[in-house]
Amino acid sequence: MSDTAMIRCASCGALNRVPLDKLAARLDPVCGRCKAALPVGGQPVTVTDATFATEVERSPLPVLLDLWAPWCQPCRLVAPVVDELAAAMKGRMRVGKLNVDDNPATAARFSVRSIPTLLVLKGGREVDRIVGVQPKDEIARRLERAIA
Repeated sequence: MSDTAMIRCASCGALNRVPLDKLAARLDPVCGRCKAALPVGGQPVTVTDATFATEVERSPLPVLLDLWAPWCQPCRLVAPVVDELAAAMKGRMRVGKLNVDDNPATAARFSVRSIPTLLVLKGGREVDRIVGVQPKDEIARRLERAIA
């Protein structure tokens, strides 16, 4: 039997076993109970202090977490790049966005001193950090290295 990831359905809460080779093939898994699409990437999810464990630590895929604030102009420059990367890496990496003004505990946990900060996490542990505005190619290169 191949390796599997356990993904909780956002609609009904059911826990679904999804083969990793299906995720790697970028197939769109659906919930076995309600048939809703399972959250495996494609568009960023909103992460809060309360949902960090569910969305990031328990994610079967590596996570790119964009730490930002609404008043931050550089954050607004990085946001479309993060959205494009979420679509491009669907099934291989999850992408989340965390507003540091509304969620100071997670920002403090990772000692975020400036924004935008992009954290690359596996199992809730930081494996890479990108601070400030960087070109899309550079961010993608570092994400590919983290996935490998």
